[in-house]
Amino acid sequence: MGVFTNTNFTKTRPGKCLMVAFGAVIYSLGVTVFITPLHLYAGGVAGFSQLIRTIIVDLLKVPIPQSIDLAGILYGILNIPLIILAYRKISRAFFYRTLIAIIVTTVLMSFIQLQKPIIDDLLTSCIIGGIVSGAGVGIMLMYGGSGGGMDVVGMYLTQKSGDASVGKVALLFNTVLYTLCAILFDIPTAIYSVIYSAANSIATDRMHYQNIMVQVMIFTKKDGVADPIMTELGRGVTEWNGDGAYTKEDTHILVTLISKYEISKVSKIVRTLDPHAFITYTRVSRVDGHFIKKLQA
Repeated sequence: MGVFTNTNFTKTRPGKCLMVAFGAVIYSLGVTVFITPLHLYAGGVAGFSQLIRTIIVDLLKVPIPQSIDLAGILYGILNIPLIILAYRKISRAFFYRTLIAIIVTTVLMSFIQLQKPIIDDLLTSCIIGGIVSGAGVGIMLMYGGSGGGMDVVGMYLTQKSGDASVGKVALLFNTVLYTLCAILFDIPTAIYSVIYSAANSIATDRMHYQNIMVQVMIFTKKDGVADPIMTELGRGVTEWNGDGAYTKEDTHILVTLISKYEISKVSKIVRTLDPHAFITYTRVSRVDGHFIKKLQA
């Protein structure tokens, strides 16, 4: 456990890759342990893979070796165009970490096959499975990767639109997926799968703090604090001069908007230039205007 609790290690490239792989394991267990044994559908590309598997194996009666779950293989294949999108449109680091997650998930989904569910109650299993798998996705996103599938599309759209999020994109895709489930199979299967998907989306967005925006106000008597914030973070800064009511001294007041994961970077920049600066951080629920949502490096 020391490896995972060492925050300095998790900030390194190998550490981030390891945490993304760990998140992929958590996600895969949430699906294969809680959802698949109940013959429900996980949502996203994983759920679409399960749907195709059911059509091929159960409806078309195509013989498939029982030692391998075809859904896992299909998951890896369907992610190929999406991983290309990650490479071309998002970032190389995001691509490599997502590739690791896809490989881990493909292997686990292909070979973990439980005949009986751990929890027989459908509602309980859906909620727990959604929270566990959503937490896994959140871990992968927190450390600059993703589980592939709609996560890649969600991250791409998050950078393009201020209103987009990974959870919202997944929920929209799953609406179509579960409508197909209701048509092809039965209504209860679709309903319980929707419950799982909702729990998954909520857990993902709760953990994925790159979707959380923070307004920073800095009060400092030093000149030149705004420049490194703009240079190193690529964030705009508004600055004006004020008078300290108590000290009667001139004070520079700076305001900027950042993602939550950039807080430590801003604090380090400001403290290096002015150890006595006063800084406030306020969570922002919505932004209208130009604000770039960035991925971690």
